[in-house]
Amino acid sequence: MKSHRRPTKTARIEIVDLAYNGKAVGRLDGKVVFLNSGLPGETVLARITKEKARYCEGRTIEIIRRSDERIDSPCNHFGECGGCTWLDLDYARQLHYKRRQVVDCLRHIGRFEDIDVADIVPSREQFYYRNKMEFSANAADGTAFTLGLHRRGRFDEIFDVTDCLLQSTISNEILARFREYMIRYHVPAYHVSDHTGYMRFLVIREGKNTGQIMLNVVTGDGELPGKDDLVASLTDAFPGITTIVHNITTRISNVARGERELIIYGDGYIVDELLDRSFKIYANSFFQTNTRQAETLYAAALDMLDVSSSDRLLDLYCGTGTIGLCIAADVARVVGIDIEPAAIAAAEANAADNGITNAEFHAAAAREILSRRPELFTGLTGAVVDPPRAGLHPKVIRKLIELNFPKIVYISCNPATFARDAAIFADSNYRLSRIIPVDMFPHTMHVELVAGFKRKD
Repeated sequence: MKSHRRPTKTARIEIVDLAYNGKAVGRLDGKVVFLNSGLPGETVLARITKEKARYCEGRTIEIIRRSDERIDSPCNHFGECGGCTWLDLDYARQLHYKRRQVVDCLRHIGRFEDIDVADIVPSREQFYYRNKMEFSANAADGTAFTLGLHRRGRFDEIFDVTDCLLQSTISNEILARFREYMIRYHVPAYHVSDHTGYMRFLVIREGKNTGQIMLNVVTGDGELPGKDDLVASLTDAFPGITTIVHNITTRISNVARGERELIIYGDGYIVDELLDRSFKIYANSFFQTNTRQAETLYAAALDMLDVSSSDRLLDLYCGTGTIGLCIAADVARVVGIDIEPAAIAAAEANAADNGITNAEFHAAAAREILSRRPELFTGLTGAVVDPPRAGLHPKVIRKLIELNFPKIVYISCNPATFARDAAIFADSNYRLSRIIPVDMFPHTMHVELVAGFKRKD
């Protein structure tokens, strides 16, 4: 096998596009070059870090000529933070490139032509839109305690966040107060390299339509130092905090999820509302991160389903039941499936709280229950699927095709895996009728979409 020597050269490169993963795209010596930063129309000085047969990778060292699309970032942490990679790109142009990502994936991965891709739906809010933020604790560079976000491109370096523009001002204040508490009690931060220390994550969740706030403190094993003082201090200063939970983990994997959970204040959940339904949200529940834009996303999905009172629908990857419960009043029956038992328990509780009796939920892997429990799906007239970023398992697609639903609505957070899956449906008995991109995460490269499939009769 031919080996490539490590390149060290630098070059002037003109940026001509943005790739699906947000990287800047240029050309050098007849090859495509992917750079870590840069905007179309800019000329940059870049260091080439990797050369392959058909493309190169590199890092931008200096912007020689600035793009007209570039704006001054309003965030003090921009450039250091790994979160908002497009905060220096005009928002209208962000929407342009996100929609084009969807179109490009459909053409190059799904091999679709002449697909009706609607204009992207802008986010109702460009700032302060997140209802959940996850902050990591770490001890590094001689610092006793750091609580914030990852430095760009680094899994092992955390910097102290003082003013994140994606979360509410109250969340920023809570973060600062919590950091002070940890320092005052000399709580050792977890070190991701040698796996020592105690404090690992602080997760703040907000009910955007109710004002309720949850704190989820994730630590290693052992009692939370100064617990009573912490609860009293935070709840006195921030009356919106209605619950605080303590998740405990001994795993070395860097995930903000405990092996066991203790409720140290309140009921252990908060309540928020979507499309006139109320939902209990637990520490480890999935709930769309942009609440108000989730209403837009779900409304588009429900409109695309075009249901009648006699419809019986499958809600696959239902999570806590948000989509199915929002549509239950307009259909005869909803069957929700999710692999996470805690999510199903929450979905059942949400159904009861909303007085919904025509929805049932089952905890199981999609590909297993579709094969082993055929009686659950007999007579269903449609499906809505909202899989994780990896998309649908081939066996799930095959089973959905066998069930021969007249209509399927697919919600995706990954245009690449959606295009792959859509091609399989299109090669079978389904026609891709329409796609609506929705911007759920301004200032990042991420885009969600809602797509409708109709059976070919």
